Amino acid sequence: MTKIVDHIQNAKGKTLFSIEILPPMKGHGVQSLFNEIEPLMEFDPKFINVTYHREEFQYKKRENGLLEKISIKKRPGTVGICAALMNKFHVDTVPHIICGGFTKEETENALIDLQFLGIDNVLALRGDAIKSENRFAPTDGGHSYATELIEQINNMNKGKYLSSEIENAYPTDFCIGVAGYPEKHFEAPNFQTDLKYLKQKVEMGAEYIVTQMFFDNNKYFDFVARCRDAGINIPIIPGLKSLKTARQLTILPSIFHIDLPDDLVAAVEDCKNKEDIKKVGVEWAIQQSKELKERGAPCIHYYSMGKSDDVVQIAKEIF
Repeated sequence: MTKIVDHIQNAKGKTLFSIEILPPMKGHGVQSLFNEIEPLMEFDPKFINVTYHREEFQYKKRENGLLEKISIKKRPGTVGICAALMNKFHVDTVPHIICGGFTKEETENALIDLQFLGIDNVLALRGDAIKSENRFAPTDGGHSYATELIEQINNMNKGKYLSSEIENAYPTDFCIGVAGYPEKHFEAPNFQTDLKYLKQKVEMGAEYIVTQMFFDNNKYFDFVARCRDAGINIPIIPGLKSLKTARQLTILPSIFHIDLPDDLVAAVEDCKNKEDIKKVGVEWAIQQSKELKERGAPCIHYYSMGKSDDVVQIAKEIF
C-alpha cells in the first residue's frame, strides 16, 4: 500500500480527498459501513482513517452490595475494520493508535498485526480520558504521551522491539501521522508550548499532521504559519466537519474546545428545521473547502462520523 506522504508527493500540488469514519456500533455488520463509504468512492479518497475508542466501564452492584467494575466495548476493532475496507475498496486505511487502554506490549502486538496485513499508515494519538475519569490516565505499563508512542513505532521501524531477545527482528515501515490543533490543545498552557510538543513529535518520527476540525480557515492558515516558523515542515492536512444540528453549536465547542464563527452561528440560529441546518453546514464546508483548495492544502480530510450524505454533497462541489 502507499504511504500518506507518498500520496501527497505523487499528487504534485493537487489537493487530495480523504475521510475519517467511526467504527459502527456493536450489532451492526460490516455491510452497514460499506453502504456509507460506497457513495464516496467516486471521489477517489486516497485514505480512510478509522478511529479507535477506548473501552468504557460500568459499575454493577453485586448481591453482597459491593460494586463490580465491568469493562464494556461498544464498537468492533479498528484493525479488522481497516482490513475489511482495504479488501473491499482497495484503498489505504489509517488506524488510530492510542496510548490509553494499552500496555506497550499490546501496542507492539497490534502494530505487528497491522504490518502483517500490509497496513503501513498509522495515526499516533494519546487519546482521551475515559468518561469515568476527569483527566487522562495511562494504563499500567502503557504510554503517557503521544511522543512515547511515536518513539515506540519509530523504534520498530528500525527493527527495535521491546524484547531484546528477538533475533533478526524485521523492521516495520510505518508512516506516522499525528494530530494538530489550529486552536491549541486545551491542555496546553499556550500556543508556544503546544507547538513545542508538536515539534517533538516530528523529531520523534511523525511525517504528517492532520488537524482537529475547525470552522474558520484563518485558524488553519495561522496554524500552518506558526508551524513553519517553528521549523515544522511536514504536510499539514486540514480536517473539516459540516454542522448538522443546532445542538452542535454547544456540543462541539464543549468537546473539542473550538470556536464557531459568528456568521455560522447566526445562520444556524435562523434555520427553521434540521434540513435547513444541514444545508447551512454543507454550504459552509463547501466554501471552506474551496478556499483551502485554492490556497494549496495538500489534502482535505472530512470527519464523516459514520454518515456520508453531507460529505458526498461537499465532494461533488470540490472534487
